[in-house]
Amino acid sequence: MTEQHPAFSYAPVGRTAHGVTPPGFRPLCVRTPLGTGEAVFEAASRAVLEWRMHRAMGVRMETDAERAAPGVQVTVGLGIGPLRVYGPCRVVWLVEDERRAGWAYGTLPGHPQCGEEAFWVEQAVDGRVRLTVWSYSNPAVWWTRAAGPLVPVLQRLYAHRCGQVLRRLARERPPTG
Repeated sequence: MTEQHPAFSYAPVGRTAHGVTPPGFRPLCVRTPLGTGEAVFEAASRAVLEWRMHRAMGVRMETDAERAAPGVQVTVGLGIGPLRVYGPCRVVWLVEDERRAGWAYGTLPGHPQCGEEAFWVEQAVDGRVRLTVWSYSNPAVWWTRAAGPLVPVLQRLYAHRCGQVLRRLARERPPTG
């Protein structure tokens, strides 16, 4: 028996893997330097792939998977208590090689936005490591449409916070295992 997945709430799917924003979507790209060296790259990569960056920010990542992988469903929860907003998503792509590690999720029906968001860590030839948060989205419900220009401001603040938290996690370098 084949498990059925709900369809994504937007199209085209997977464009963040190529750094492309489809026509009609609002783009976002925030890059944050994390440090230098293999140890920083490894620690930051693990934190992104194992959901730890998000969880360290206070984001609820409800999923049965220990780490990101294509097809993994995750419900993201932002906010506090009764003001927490949930958004169902599914991982669209994953990259994990000697210089780059990360993933993207696409929104599913019920998410307050429609679009895709990617998080990847990359190490340059000179050893510098950075996080890139790349997304394209549009409001999907009345209250995100009503929030108008406030939504992109909040998205940019969120992306910057990802970088701050990941920089701290990369310095902590949890044991491998």
